[in-house]
Amino acid sequence: MKSLLLREYGHLEIAEMPRPEPGPGEVLVRVAACGICGSDVHGYDGSSGRRIPPLVMGHEAAGTVAAVGAGVQGFRAGERVTFDSTVYCGDCDYCRRGEMNLCDRREVVGVSCGDYRRHGAFAEFVTVPERIVYRLPDAMGFSEAAMLEAISVALHAVHLAGEGKRRSALVVGAGMIGLLTMQAARALGYARVMIADIDATRLELARKLGADAVLHLKGAELVDEVRKQTSGHGADVVLEAVGRNETVAASIDSVRKGGTVVLIGNIAPEVTLPLQKVVSRQIRLQGSAASCGEYPEAMELVASGKIRIEPLITAVASLEEGPRWFERLHAGEPNLMKVVLSPDPAVVGAGR
Repeated sequence: MKSLLLREYGHLEIAEMPRPEPGPGEVLVRVAACGICGSDVHGYDGSSGRRIPPLVMGHEAAGTVAAVGAGVQGFRAGERVTFDSTVYCGDCDYCRRGEMNLCDRREVVGVSCGDYRRHGAFAEFVTVPERIVYRLPDAMGFSEAAMLEAISVALHAVHLAGEGKRRSALVVGAGMIGLLTMQAARALGYARVMIADIDATRLELARKLGADAVLHLKGAELVDEVRKQTSGHGADVVLEAVGRNETVAASIDSVRKGGTVVLIGNIAPEVTLPLQKVVSRQIRLQGSAASCGEYPEAMELVASGKIRIEPLITAVASLEEGPRWFERLHAGEPNLMKVVLSPDPAVVGAGR
């Protein structure tokens, strides 16, 4: 089968690889669309340490069932599906508690980190366990479906902020996850949702997608403006979608006393914690890892129009164009959001 192989860091090539066969409990998916995640770009240059070559990356995918392995009862060939990026065992204590994203044997599709290597969906076919596969609504196109993984990550983060009275939220970072988190917060009932970034173009997109306030600010200026917009208190919830020392610090300073900061971004492996501020202001710091069963909710919110994804898709391209798009994304070319790759772009373009 045709695949986009990370042969070595900084070098992607189209390679022929054996077509995988579904084992017991597995589904073979003929890939129609797979989005390039920011984590794939960091894997491309080796900075994340979680895409050790040689590897077929890609975990934001959708397609059709090509075959099923022994014991699979819920799916049949020809059905349109997507799948979670997290492969969980279903048997450990965390899985039994419903915390599948924290599974002791957790693997991620398209990741190689030394402990395991699992080829992903930048290829014509990929095998995944039946338990992580979801059937697609008839009206949802494949390129839209390739966004469901990222939407689920955003929804998971907002849920972790708590289910109490939802008044004000600040999203720090207007990248892909930040823009989806902003929409998720609005869809889940926050009365006022602000979003901050240093990129004016991304903030204009956030405005079009429904942000109540866009803040082209950082650091102390951002904190001052958030306090002005919240009667001097700070936001009830801050959702940090960058993962750098300075943005985490601004998030902690922007939340009200007794508020919650949800940490989604993790570009930097370590940040400095202003411990006395966190303790004396009784701030809750909540990490958010991947998603945990939010796919059906994500589909419903897209179908209802409460979360819009079409404006976030920059291009749908062939696997052969993948190396060029990775180069452009890695270079930080302005105004690029989500790029979706397909072994057969005509299928995606037709919405099927």
